[in-house]
Amino acid sequence: MTTFLGMPGLPVATERGTLRGPDTFPVAARRALADTQLRKNLGHATSTIRAKRARVVGELDDWEELRAAGAAIKADVMARLPELLVQLEENVTARGGHVHWARDADEANRIVLDLVRAAGTPDDPVTSVVKVKSMATQEIGLNEALAEAGIAAVETDLAELIVQLSDDTPSHILVPAIHRNRAEIRQIFLDHMPDVDPGLTDEPRVLAMAARAYLRRTFLAARVAVSGANFAIAETGTLAVVESEGNGRMCLTLPQTLVTVMGIEKLLPTWRDLEVFLQLLPRSSTGERMNPYTSMWTGAPRTSDGAPDGPQEFHLVLLDNGRTATLADEAGRQALHCIRCSACLNVCPVYERTGGHAYGSVYPGPIGAVLTPQLAGMHGHGADAPAGGDPVDSLPYASSLCGACFDACPVRIDIPSMLVHLRAKHVETAQAQRRVPGLPASAENAAMSAAAWVMQDAGRFSFAERGLQLGRLLARDGRIRSLPPPLSAWTTSRDVPAPPAETFRKWWARTRGDRS
Repeated sequence: MTTFLGMPGLPVATERGTLRGPDTFPVAARRALADTQLRKNLGHATSTIRAKRARVVGELDDWEELRAAGAAIKADVMARLPELLVQLEENVTARGGHVHWARDADEANRIVLDLVRAAGTPDDPVTSVVKVKSMATQEIGLNEALAEAGIAAVETDLAELIVQLSDDTPSHILVPAIHRNRAEIRQIFLDHMPDVDPGLTDEPRVLAMAARAYLRRTFLAARVAVSGANFAIAETGTLAVVESEGNGRMCLTLPQTLVTVMGIEKLLPTWRDLEVFLQLLPRSSTGERMNPYTSMWTGAPRTSDGAPDGPQEFHLVLLDNGRTATLADEAGRQALHCIRCSACLNVCPVYERTGGHAYGSVYPGPIGAVLTPQLAGMHGHGADAPAGGDPVDSLPYASSLCGACFDACPVRIDIPSMLVHLRAKHVETAQAQRRVPGLPASAENAAMSAAAWVMQDAGRFSFAERGLQLGRLLARDGRIRSLPPPLSAWTTSRDVPAPPAETFRKWWARTRGDRS
């Protein structure tokens, strides 16, 4: 076993993968807000999922107790992660599986590519693999790495297939094609799906059957499958995938070789712990009481007489890719509790209006705003920061801090507090990089220092208060929408409430008498 868990964690340094987009969140969000069809699609989809979730969660009297249990189990995993990973490796190996350790995206892609090549021969190489929906493989850019080596990775989840056929990128953790409507999907199938019926309609059942026919041929020809994992049980070496379509079951049983890429945080200590999460996950993600398909496998499966049952070879790739760096941050490590249910996305007013592409990461929404900066690392405003600002640095600010994400999270991740923590880290880093001896670290720092000086003296504060009253001259309908520089930096993106007609001091003097 490699020893990277015993070493100081480092943020992701590689450019491979999908954690850092080309634009900052404000730039990308402004572009998304102009797309009225996108906003309509998102509004309809998220409201539907929210309503389903509310119904099935409301059926359980012990929902809050389940959330607390899930949070406690994940906290225990983070506290004992190194020893649990060793236990998992031992149990997977004892049952005929093979375990590989990957520090980053490049190493993980190299391992998977070598395994795919080993499944073929010089005369009959493997030229394609089938994939179960996997956030980890999207995070590391596995499809692109395989394509560069001449190997096609076919997504078998319906929404992932839609995204892949249209050369698009996912915009939601659970429903990657949430930004598409039925008419758009029909056109994608007509344009890009081989042997599709030209008379295809946009009826959901017809679209699903067209995808089914295409994928069945792919499943039966596949020799290698690549999956992620929702959970891994340390005490038995068991992996679990939950899904709604049955494509995962096909990938996990038909090919001769199965390669699973799993983030090291997906562990559960015992088999009994899985009981909690199989109640939390489906209700929070799809609004179902249980997942239609729950597939579990331990090592290289065998029948009672020792014959292979399913894949003849099983390989587990344990992925770090910035996770040990996240684990080292006591205030930020809660992000590793995430079970990828996407409940926080479906209640977030920011995500509902901008969609997932604005975040520039495979992990969008509130959880992406705290997970991505920790996995990828923030630049601050140093010399190595991209022109126009680092897209990852902007993510902790992509929130109104309303708290809806915490209320929805099945494992009680305090996303609002982590957003504030990451904002503070960003400011501290930026100030340290820009600091000049004897001068304020930034314009914001200078403004705060000036405000503190004013508020330390009653006379100075009273004078400033009278000056602020002049702001009423700029107000329209109770709001100030434009201020001159440098205050224009605020009003370009938000309004300022107009000062009240009467200050607190004047009100106090009028109603209580001047006792100052």
